[in-house]
Order: sequence, then structure tokens, then C-alpha cells
Amino acid sequence: MRTLIYVPVIHTSADLGSLAGDVIKRGIADLGGEVWKEHQRTVEGLWDAISHYFDSIDISGMKIYQDGMIAEGEMGQKIVEEGIKSGSRNYEVIAKLLQKGAILIKTEDLKLVKGERDMLLAITQAKSILEKLITLMKYKLVKNRLLNKRDKFIAKRIDETLKDGETGIIFIGAYHNIKKWLPKDIQIKEIKDMDKVKEYQMLLPFYNKDQKRFEELGRYLVSKINLS
Repeated sequence: MRTLIYVPVIHTSADLGSLAGDVIKRGIADLGGEVWKEHQRTVEGLWDAISHYFDSIDISGMKIYQDGMIAEGEMGQKIVEEGIKSGSRNYEVIAKLLQKGAILIKTEDLKLVKGERDMLLAITQAKSILEKLITLMKYKLVKNRLLNKRDKFIAKRIDETLKDGETGIIFIGAYHNIKKWLPKDIQIKEIKDMDKVKEYQMLLPFYNKDQKRFEELGRYLVSKINLS
């Protein structure tokens, strides 16, 4: 039996690199400054809960998988270090796990990750509304296919590298769905309900239509993690 600790995450702006500025501007414009700040506090609270949970368990020998991680070894370590410099909570957590004896594994294919990022960059760098609409439509046409390819590749990497009796940890955005591609002998333990994390993100642009549920999900995200 193999075990995979599944960590559905919400990436902070520090994880988005050159896309961050556009995401922040759009978030403030769409939600208003106060709601955007509250959302940021919720995401920070989620990362606090994740960090505290991993502080409480023995990590040594566990294998670390991360969406967007295109390398391992020395190059993977450099990616983690650069992420920390940019203020990424995700990479801060991973660095702590590596210091405690975890092993970073190359998780994604460079071509697939770069292909999606290039399309998103094209949207943010569009010089006119028409150009932005065209690039956005192109992205929407291939978005699901790209995500599906990435998920299949991630699941394949986990299957290839996680051996019998071993435990892995996957940090992955809630819109990914690698579960259906994983072998049945891998036991999945979610530290947060992936569907609830995804629901929170989907409700965010429409928070005022169901504010009670949105606030309920926000409290769930920042709550203490208890995983037996």
C-alpha cells in the first residue's frame, strides 16, 4: 500500500510570478479592496493551518510533489529558494519539509507547464481589449485539455516514483483532478476537502450572492487540520 497526503491549495500572488500584478489588480477591481484583503487573510490562514499540521508529524523520507515543479535535486532546490525569495508560503512549507528529511520529486512536464503559462501571459500582456478577448477565448478552448494532460502526467510521476510502503505529499491547486488517474493501490488522505476548497474559489467572485456559505467555507479553510 502507498499513501498520498493530498493538499489542495490556493496559490498566493507570490506563486504567480509575472502574472501576479494582473491578478491582484483584477481581484481588487472585481471584489473591492476590503473583500480582497479578507480573501488574502483567508489564504494566509489556510497556509498557516497547513504549516502547523506538517510541523506536527514525522516527515523524514516522505516524497514531495508540487504542481508546477519541473525539476528535482539541485535545480529543484533552486526553484524552492527562488519561490521563498518571492514570498511564497507554498515553497516556505516545502523548504521546511526538505529540512526535516523529505525528498523533492520532479512532478510536471516543462513543455505543458510553459505552454499554459505562455497563454496566460499573452492574456495579461494584450495591448487592446480585442486582443485580450481573442487570447482569452483561445485559452478557454484549450484550458481543460491542457489541465487534463498535466494531471495525467502528475499522476504518472507519482505512480513511477512512490514505492510500496512509502508516503508522498502532493501540493496541488484545487482545480486539478489527479485522483482519477492514480492507481487504486494509492491511499489518498486529504488534509482539506478538495471540493470545499474549489467551492470557495468558485464562490469568491459571487461572494455577495451567498455570503453566509462563503464565510462558512472561509472558516473551514483556516481551521486546524486533524488527520488521523
